[in-house]
Amino acid sequence: MRRSDALDLEEGVFKKRSAREIALSLKRSAEASRRRKAEPFRSAMSMLTFHINRGGRNLSPERRRVLNQAKDELRAVFGREAREARE
Repeated sequence: MRRSDALDLEEGVFKKRSAREIALSLKRSAEASRRRKAEPFRSAMSMLTFHINRGGRNLSPERRRVLNQAKDELRAVFGREAREARE
């Protein structure tokens, strides 16, 4: 997963402690990629969601919480509205 068809990810991006650091790293990777098929936001969110789904039951509750917070941070760094505001 470190090297997908769409994004070249920073080493250990999903192991970072901060949701914001994860989001910023994914943003940098998505914006730098010339192979992605979708816009940078969608590519970054897709990679994050894929990692969460792939981890499944093997993710600790704390890790899952940080990764889900990274989704909100990703929306923020791309200037998208938060999930709560849409509901």
